[in-house]
Amino acid sequence: MNDLLKFFLCVIVLLTGCDHPKNKQTETIKSGTINISVDESFKPVIDAEIAAYEDSYPDAHIIAHYKPEAECLKDILHDTATRMVIVTRGLTDDEGQFFEDSIGYTPRWDKVATDAIAVIVNNKSTDTVFTFGQLKKILAGQSTKKQQIIFDGLSATSTVRFAIDSILKGEKFDTGVVKAVKNSQGVLDYVATNTDAIGLVGISWIGNPEDTAQVAMLKKVKMAYIRCDECSDSPYVKPSQLEIETRRYPLVRGLYYILKENYSGLGSGFIDFLQFERGQLIFRRAYLGPSKIGFQIRNVKINENLDTD
Repeated sequence: MNDLLKFFLCVIVLLTGCDHPKNKQTETIKSGTINISVDESFKPVIDAEIAAYEDSYPDAHIIAHYKPEAECLKDILHDTATRMVIVTRGLTDDEGQFFEDSIGYTPRWDKVATDAIAVIVNNKSTDTVFTFGQLKKILAGQSTKKQQIIFDGLSATSTVRFAIDSILKGEKFDTGVVKAVKNSQGVLDYVATNTDAIGLVGISWIGNPEDTAQVAMLKKVKMAYIRCDECSDSPYVKPSQLEIETRRYPLVRGLYYILKENYSGLGSGFIDFLQFERGQLIFRRAYLGPSKIGFQIRNVKINENLDTD
């Protein structure tokens, strides 16, 4: 062995020896770093969940990448660095089989909350009530009114998929009446400045009366009423928490996690947090419907006598 080769071998040994065990980060359910992909329409509530978890466990670092749902699913299927996604559906049988064949097990997945898609209009708009049929006609370009539907993207988003699957029932929408903007905040901003626009956004972007930014936005836009065709009296309802929980509001969808982790890592710790009391209360405080704790409806007596002083 020549002297130059010996020199390089010594350098390699010295460099690898510098990785002292005490400098290694051992991931646990309460510590470490994990990158997750999250459907952008849930950003406000997932930001709140992450902040609460990291506040409780300062050594835990959850880095959320917000993007369209299809990109999140692509990440969990094909990106080995992505161990968790938060989207509006679980795994299909084919996807489960794909994981069995490729990594030897099926990732955990479950529903953690119920979300609603709010239909929002400009505060100056007089169109504040809709039926499913009316929404379908507008999306299909069959309405006599000059209105425009605003999405958080023309393809790949969960809101677009919901509109196609649940409102259009698989039919295509008219691209002439549909406008795509960058994200959910873009939907709100566009509707706030265009009187003929109708926007579709996740309820966590506009339904929390305790969020000052959302309260301010509600001075520029308003949530429309949608007819409940399944209700005996066919009322028109807004996506309030009660109407979401009781399914009287018709535009509801699930919020799911998919976790590609077959050991007790940080992903498992965060999912347990979402499913148990503190995480579920954050969903409730964001005015979504928590799926793991009951929503209590109580009869109350209201005193309608007002003080005249």
